Amino acid sequence: MNLPTSIRRIGWFAALSLCLAMYTLLHLKVNAVHSDVVRAEREIVRLQSRNLLLETEFLTRANQMQLARWNRVEFGLSAPQAEQFIPSERQLAQFSGPRGDGAPAPIRLAGMTVEADAPAYPQLVSPLTGEPVAQDLAPEAPEGGRLTVVLAPDRVRVPLATRAVATGTRAEPR
Repeated sequence: MNLPTSIRRIGWFAALSLCLAMYTLLHLKVNAVHSDVVRAEREIVRLQSRNLLLETEFLTRANQMQLARWNRVEFGLSAPQAEQFIPSERQLAQFSGPRGDGAPAPIRLAGMTVEADAPAYPQLVSPLTGEPVAQDLAPEAPEGGRLTVVLAPDRVRVPLATRAVATGTRAEPR
């Protein structure tokens, strides 16, 4: 009962083809299940994130309600009404008292104006040496006039770093 070798080869080839087809189907099924598992894990992560967001919102609202209860019962606080707002700085300044002893001097702001007959800049004094700064270091005046800076009736002190930035040069210490 010896089958010819050609039939035996065909049988082995058919068995091998069947095994290969079954392996391919098994591999496709494993990949499909793996994709389902990955999709489910992503959904779990999304739902956990959503759950955390909802928990945070719930706790925040609970805290807001607790704070509102405390404000109402314990402290008697309420939101400001429209008539409580002050429309101008002058009305706000009316609430201040006189300056106390030892209080620092108020901060004064510099104002710039453009005048046709004014000198290019007031006399600038170096904060390092106390000597007047040469007028040729001042930048050119804009068209139509010259800049004047009015801070006080006496000389104006401007830091050298400010002058260096304005003229585009680097300030070197003397």
